[in-house]
Amino acid sequence: MTSTKRPRVAMPVQASLFDDDLPGAAQATLDDPPLPEIDPRQITIFSLFDADEFPAPARTHAATIANTPASDMSSPPAAPQAAIDTTRLEDQFDALPAAWRELLAPFIASDAYAPLCRFVDDERAAGKTVYPADVFRALRLTSPDEVKVVILGQDPYHGDDRGTPQAHGLAFSVPPSVRPPPSLRNIFKEIAASLGIQAPAHGCLDAWARQGVLLLNTVLTVERASAASHAKRGWERCTDTLIQQLAARHEHLVFMLWGAHAQNKRALLSGAHCVLEAPHPSPLSAHRGFLGCGHFAQANAYLQAQGRQPIDWRLPEEGLVLA
Repeated sequence: MTSTKRPRVAMPVQASLFDDDLPGAAQATLDDPPLPEIDPRQITIFSLFDADEFPAPARTHAATIANTPASDMSSPPAAPQAAIDTTRLEDQFDALPAAWRELLAPFIASDAYAPLCRFVDDERAAGKTVYPADVFRALRLTSPDEVKVVILGQDPYHGDDRGTPQAHGLAFSVPPSVRPPPSLRNIFKEIAASLGIQAPAHGCLDAWARQGVLLLNTVLTVERASAASHAKRGWERCTDTLIQQLAARHEHLVFMLWGAHAQNKRALLSGAHCVLEAPHPSPLSAHRGFLGCGHFAQANAYLQAQGRQPIDWRLPEEGLVLA
């Protein structure tokens, strides 16, 4: 198929409906040097999908920070910049792995598919920044046959941290150079309490995804700085189809449903599965039952009882993630 590439522009990138904005997110700190600007002409959606994974963020060079005068560090950072691919959403659906396209076939054939694609394309054409750039990253890191655990989020993070977008295509996850948001910190607290695993220094959950943890938001795009701005535009029908088809075609999956929004999806689940429910890990509700829920230990116990390999909930050190 021959496609005409539209020119893309460099635009800022984005946090979650449930997570509070990080205090001081717009201030420069000693933690990280400014990220290099990316020439959007060097990246296309097809190069993203041909690669094994999304291009890694730039390394942090401690020596660069150490040699920077304090006076230079106090100046306000430039607005966050990132290359946003403006290729049509339909092209991104077309580039999905075949196994996921098969599961999504009922949605793609539905009357909701074209309006969703048109809406997202029109938002970008109007100059709005849409997050994340790699919309289907969760589906590229985890194939349907490898899924063991499904963790449902709501919509992508819509903010940035010290100039780096928080959203990168996995529910609750952030790039390695971004500080873990409040909900993710509570997830790490629960893992530490129930499994004795020390909380990691970063919040990139790629390692979970590669073991079969599908980190799926029910809405896959959002406008920068506008939580839930792409809700009720068709994404819910898309991800409902995916969840329903995945549950119907596979057995003995673990579904972690945190908060009322995720728990409303229980009606989509058929077959023999382990469904774990708790309040959302947001600071607003985590102490009402998320902390102490034991979901991560329960998930592994269930997988082992089914003869499946448990999930290693530890994360690699930040340096290994950035390598």
